[in-house]
Amino acid sequence: MDVPVITVPQADPGAAYRAQQPAIDAAVGRVLQSGWYILGSEGAAFEREFAEWLGLPRAVGCANGTDALMLILRGLGIGPGMSVVTVSHTAVATVAAIEMTGATPLLIDIDPDTYGMDPEELAAVLEDPPPGLPPIRAVIPVHLYGHPCDMTPIMAACRAHGVVVIEDCAQAHGARIDGRMVGTLGDAAAFSLYPTKNLAALGDAGILATRDEELAGNIAAIRQYGWKRRYISDAIGVNSRLDEIQAAVLRVRLPLLAAGNARRREIAAAYDAALAGSAIAAPVRRANVEHVYHQYVIRSPQRDELAARLRALGIGTGIHYPVPVHLQEAYLGRTPVGPSGCAETELASREVLSLPIHPELTDRQVETVCAALRVVAG
Repeated sequence: MDVPVITVPQADPGAAYRAQQPAIDAAVGRVLQSGWYILGSEGAAFEREFAEWLGLPRAVGCANGTDALMLILRGLGIGPGMSVVTVSHTAVATVAAIEMTGATPLLIDIDPDTYGMDPEELAAVLEDPPPGLPPIRAVIPVHLYGHPCDMTPIMAACRAHGVVVIEDCAQAHGARIDGRMVGTLGDAAAFSLYPTKNLAALGDAGILATRDEELAGNIAAIRQYGWKRRYISDAIGVNSRLDEIQAAVLRVRLPLLAAGNARRREIAAAYDAALAGSAIAAPVRRANVEHVYHQYVIRSPQRDELAARLRALGIGTGIHYPVPVHLQEAYLGRTPVGPSGCAETELASREVLSLPIHPELTDRQVETVCAALRVVAG
């Protein structure tokens, strides 16, 4: 049996490196020559530059995006005997970060059009939490696929109940709502810098941001054993540091992010046109948002057949995410869910399919995908 040759992979981190190789190699060489590899000048500079780009006073680098969420929760004093609301249609990292603090995750449903947290169900569980649940102290909306959540009703519900809001921006670097950058709307925000993200390191890396200077200072201590004075732990901490090589790479890439996001939108527009009038659902975008298309996610009840047909035409695809968190073996039966039972989440998990999208896709590759879409949608 012949195996289809994938001519357009769904993701290609190596292409991004090759496109920026001279600048990245120079940055890495600078760090190697410096002899300082952990919490040095590169990391401090990246934190300043990221905070300035985002429009917040402080950013704190860390080892990965999961730790960024965990550190914010720890910094806010959230842990055992408390609950944190998030969604089940997300990378499991969001839920893992909650459990790393000892808090209890409560998983609620999504808006079926844009895959963000359902504000109505959030309001319902804040008003009337499930019986036996520890008090809800935080909410983590996930700006999935690069499309911002509907933050106005989410913030209103949380403020009404005195609950903090931590934005999971792992897939939404540069996305905006009414001109405001995601990550600036809640009390703090976490960003993954994994190699396939819109802003990507060449390994694991993460960063968090907040306008609360005291919170940022406390988190900066927690990420390194609770030290504010070297070798003296004033609080219980962890080891979650952003290394200098990754910080240097990220400093190269941050100024290129806007152009990369613009290219993603160009590719998305081409895919939209190829799918126009077909039974395959293209991504929905609310009128007041600037989508950054970390993923271009189509939807079809015949998802698996569609993926196979695209594969036969040389087009790589992915599924983000095939099994909702609440149905995965590690969480099944022990993780509380909201009153909807996450019905929209379960349906989406059977129908979503991610197409190739990254700034390094050539015009020829984009046209190859569009031609394949016209074939399978015809």
